[in-house]
This record gives sequence, structure tokens and C-alpha cells, in this order.
Amino acid sequence: MRDETLAIRLQTERSQYKEHSVPLYMTSSYAFDDAEEMRALFADEKEGNIYSRYSNPNVQEFIDKICAFEKAEAGWATASGMAAVFTLFGSLLSAGDHIVSCRSVFGSTHRLLVDIFPKWNISSTYVDFDDYDGFENSIQENTKFVYIETPSNPGLDIIDLERLAAICKKKNVLFVVDNCFATPILQQPLTFGADVSIHSATKYIDGQGRTLGGVIVGSNEIIKQVEAFARHTGPAMSPFNAWILSKSIETLPLRMEKHSQNALEIAKRLESNDKAKWVKYPLLESHPQFEIAKKQMKLGGGIVSFEIKGGLEAGRNFLDKLKLFSLTANLGDTRSIATHPASTTHSKLTPEQRLDVGISDGLIRLSIGLEHIEDIWEDILQAL
Repeated sequence: MRDETLAIRLQTERSQYKEHSVPLYMTSSYAFDDAEEMRALFADEKEGNIYSRYSNPNVQEFIDKICAFEKAEAGWATASGMAAVFTLFGSLLSAGDHIVSCRSVFGSTHRLLVDIFPKWNISSTYVDFDDYDGFENSIQENTKFVYIETPSNPGLDIIDLERLAAICKKKNVLFVVDNCFATPILQQPLTFGADVSIHSATKYIDGQGRTLGGVIVGSNEIIKQVEAFARHTGPAMSPFNAWILSKSIETLPLRMEKHSQNALEIAKRLESNDKAKWVKYPLLESHPQFEIAKKQMKLGGGIVSFEIKGGLEAGRNFLDKLKLFSLTANLGDTRSIATHPASTTHSKLTPEQRLDVGISDGLIRLSIGLEHIEDIWEDILQAL
């Protein structure tokens, strides 16, 4: 089946009640037929559910859908996107290990790399997103994996997945991609050579600003390590959240098509407005990595970044004048959202650190929603 059909028709097997819509399995644990079945399940000799911290029918349906889109063997779902990042890192890393990361990463991921993991003797090296020699030369004997975002948050930098995958394979390290902005509908990193793809399902996968979730997909071998860590550390996704997210996936292909259509049009209009110093969108022809984005993304996604002339004060003033856009710490919603990273998501970084990852004082990140394109544009225009 094609993605649009899989999104709707890949479901948990119907129960004896013949329900058309998958029910919600709100249970903490599961009963066993006898002592032997209980023993076999705990010994991993038989497949089945033991405890909802380990597995749940709703959670498994959600994982199965993401794996189908990403062409992955297995997956694990977590309570949030950052729980997915931490769970992956925690399951693969030991004291003394090293990570190579692109410099353009989400603020909380940056805090993990520079503040939290060094406490456990895990080090990291940042490389500019387009410095492929830098990636190769930064890989050490103790490097466990290379970690990137593409498109990056919020600068929308694009990294050539095939090129970096070849470097990782040559150096015998894992290649991990945060695929949140593209979603599994628009980009499948594993098909370009990545070993792991992770998502904050809170964003486009939910798409309506209702719930939190994260997911990690990759090979059976890697996910077994993730499972061994996650079973005992408890970052499990709740059945209710999984049920919501799995239903949301039914409309994900349609939503991403419309998000991308609206965002491309807004990017084009902003580019011709004299209040914008520059505009970035993956499939805007002026994007420095346009050809790479076109090669590995089906559409450009729903995020547009631009720098408003006038710096920090102009950025805040622009947000204050918006009427239709929501001001909230999220993205990927049906409703258009605007944020000013320098004073919000990346405010804990020093000005120098922000500039290192391409975040200027006047940078505005727009998450373009599903409202009528003219209403979206009129609000941007009057705020400018």
C-alpha cells in the first residue's frame, strides 16, 4: 500500500467486538493464561504484552505506522520528542564515548550535549552543517554516532544525507537524523543511508497541538538496545497519546501537502517584501541547499524562517502586532504559529552561541498552518 493508504488502513487487529475504529487500551498490565505463558513472555521466548511501560496495542500501532513510512525494521515510542532523543542517547552511549553533531540543533538537544552528558564523561564536537570534511575529521576512535537535524531548527539548513551517510559508513559510526521538520511523509533518512530516524510526534505527527510524543525507528539491532534501556528507565508513551497520534497520522499526508503549499507561497511573498532581510525555505530556489532539499524531500514542509530588519526589537514588535498567528512554544499545528527564537527557544544560549547556529536577533520562525493563504499573508503583512 502507498503512504496515504497505509496511514489510514494500518491498524491493530480487530477484537471480537468488530470495532471499525481502533479502541483505546487503557490498561497498566495484561493477564496471562497460565504460569508457563508468564514465564515465556518474561524470558522473551514468546511475543505478547506484559506491562504498558513495555508495550501496548495502541503504542505498537503508532510505531508500526512510523516504521512503515520510514522503511524501518523496528521502533520505540516515548512520552515526548526530547524523551526520544535522551532515550536514544542513553541506550547507545557509555562513559568515555563521543558524539559528533551538526551545530544547528534544537536548544534542548544542545543543553544535553554541553551541560548534561559531560557530567557522565560523554563528550561532543560541533561541526557546521555544510562542513563534510569537518564531520569526517571530527570522528574519533571513541565516537559512537553522528547526529544531525535536517532541515534544522530554526535555520532550515539542509544536510546531504547520502553524503554524510557515506562518511559514517566509511568511519564505521552510526548516523542519527532528527527528522521532525520533514516528517516521515516528506523525508525518509533511512533510505538515504541513516541508521536511526527520530521524531517529536508533538509537532506535525499530532498536528493539532493536543499531545506530546516521540518515536525512534531503525534496525532491529539498534531498537533492541533502545528497548533494553527504555523498559527500565520508563520514558514510555501513554496509550491515550498513542491512540491520538495514530489517528492523527490518518491525515498526515494531506496535512503536509497543504502545509507545504501554504509555506512555499508565504516564503515567495516574503522574499519580495523589503522588510525581510532574507528568507529561508527548503524548496525556495534561493535556498543555498535547494538542490539537496529537492533530492531528499518530497515537499518543503511547513516552516519558513526569515530575518526582519531591525533586530531584536523589530522581532518582538512583529510578534506583538500579529493577530491571526498564535504565539506559542510549538510548531506543526493546523494553526499558524510565530516564534522569536533569540528570546524564547534559544534564549539560554549566549549571543555568540546563537550566531554560531545561525540565529540572529531578528530571526522569526513561522510555522505556517492550514488557514486560508490570504488570511495568513494579510496578518504577516499588517504586522510587518
